[in-house]
Amino acid sequence: MLFGKIKNTFDKNRKHFQDGGKLKNLYPLFEALEAFFLTPENITKEGPHVRDSIDLKRFMSFVVIALLPTFFFGIYNAGYQSNLISGFSLDFWAAFSKGLVIVLPLVFVSYSVGFFWEILFASIRKHKISEGFLVTGLLFPLTLPPTIPLWQAALGISFGVVIGKEIFGGTGRNILNPALTGRAFLFFAYPAKMTGDSVWTVVYKLKDQSVDIVSGATPLAVSALAGINENIEVLLAQKGYSFSRLLTGTYPGSIGETSAMLCIAGAVFLMVAGIASYRIILGGILGVLSTGYLLNMVAGDSSAAWLSINPFYHLVMGGFAFGIAFMATDPVSAPGMENVKWVYGFAIGVLTVLIRVFNPAYSEGVMMAILFMNLFAPLLDYVEIKFRLKKRVPNV
Repeated sequence: MLFGKIKNTFDKNRKHFQDGGKLKNLYPLFEALEAFFLTPENITKEGPHVRDSIDLKRFMSFVVIALLPTFFFGIYNAGYQSNLISGFSLDFWAAFSKGLVIVLPLVFVSYSVGFFWEILFASIRKHKISEGFLVTGLLFPLTLPPTIPLWQAALGISFGVVIGKEIFGGTGRNILNPALTGRAFLFFAYPAKMTGDSVWTVVYKLKDQSVDIVSGATPLAVSALAGINENIEVLLAQKGYSFSRLLTGTYPGSIGETSAMLCIAGAVFLMVAGIASYRIILGGILGVLSTGYLLNMVAGDSSAAWLSINPFYHLVMGGFAFGIAFMATDPVSAPGMENVKWVYGFAIGVLTVLIRVFNPAYSEGVMMAILFMNLFAPLLDYVEIKFRLKKRVPNV
């Protein structure tokens, strides 16, 4: 019954959006809404047929499903951290409700502003609206601190969609990850709202407690303050950041990046479903661990504390797990050739550790590592293609 009413509604209004209709410029929006509710009627009636279990819509839907645990935990954690520092109830539903107030406006702004640009460019170019933004619109707010002003979030997603994707031709043609491009723009344009100890927790009117009873510093910020001969693991434990807490994610940070455990679970789901490349993910992990152990070997008594940190801490601190699971595996901005995906992922892991160790002022290196390797993805594909062509037997 409901299905029939929805179908009749679209059939009745289709003429207004087709050629000759008064709303023909908005046909991409009409087509996108119809595809969301109904299976498209345009089908191939004669062979040959290409059969594949995954189209773009299913691909993006799987990524969204993998993101949902991280998304819901991010809502809870944002509310929990806010209630903790504000002196309010730490009950699950109280924290989750507060988190909804904090996070949902950012998600709404991300989707509404992003889809505005998607619809505008689709109408001008007269092509369909891609489902790719379903993922970008959710990824972007999860990379932000919960205190980011909504107008800055709107500006960031605009930059990510327009400059990071649409100027290259839209979905499938962008060389940079749009969500990370938007975050990088905000990081460099408004650093005061993206870094520092005061941006990770939304503070409401306090009761009897003082703000400074709970540190707003993230584990990476605490680690960056470690001096010569100090042990970062001990320093983190003194601040309450045990390895298990870093793994579960109940600490201040960007909305979606804190729970390495849920990011790993999402990565496993995407690998099993055949969506994300296990080569990139495992390559990134190997890059982090091998670089971390190598730096451990060269560390001396007078070396910086970062050189001696247990490499596994790099995996659970900050946004590495989130980035390698959901950002680095973007099929458009990552290499397409299978063998160089190992190199791509490994290089992201190496660069993440090197940026953290040798640039303490910017202790979160995964964002720049992924964007940097996005630029080299076409070159990696080119190298593998040339290598394969050289192995072919020449025609005689």
